Amino acid sequence: MANADAPFGLRPVRYLSGAPYNGAANLYYVPSTDNTAIYIGGMVKLAGSADADGIASVTGNVSTGNPVVGVVVGVKPVTATSTTYREASVEQYVFVADDPNLVFAIQEDSVGGALAAANVGNTADITGFTGGSTSTGRSSLEIDSSTATASGDGTEDVLIVGLVQEPDNAIGTNANWLVRLNNHQFVDGVAGA
Repeated sequence: MANADAPFGLRPVRYLSGAPYNGAANLYYVPSTDNTAIYIGGMVKLAGSADADGIASVTGNVSTGNPVVGVVVGVKPVTATSTTYREASVEQYVFVADDPNLVFAIQEDSVGGALAAANVGNTADITGFTGGSTSTGRSSLEIDSSTATASGDGTEDVLIVGLVQEPDNAIGTNANWLVRLNNHQFVDGVAGA
């Protein structure tokens, strides 16, 4: 059976220690001046400021090679009719899985060929940074399969840890992989925005 082509962004699965992800996340602020929509499963980076209460601000305006602080796992609603994602230019708070030891599941795009078992331990870039579904609220982030490399320069977005072990997932087109964020702002004193 072929893998489904259904990007979902990054989804926290477990910690490097093997402990399961327990839903832990921290609150971050997104000012109305940020004109990038932020979807569940999308990456965010520190924006170099904070709200009036000192809650650090983030932006979803991320691109390949940017150090990031984590992955959005929830959006704090403003009203009963708020969207499940953070719309562009709306002041809102997001919940971010920001532990640098998290392992995430993500689909590959399979452009230029699918990843293979030999790619485990390689680094790769991500594609679809600011895209997502306004109906599901999910990010469209995927591994850019054509960028997997064993000899990167350290700016690649993720480290491929292994294949997601699920009955409906197999190595090949649109496979789901386990990855770790390669450029985390809480590791090695990476400077903020």
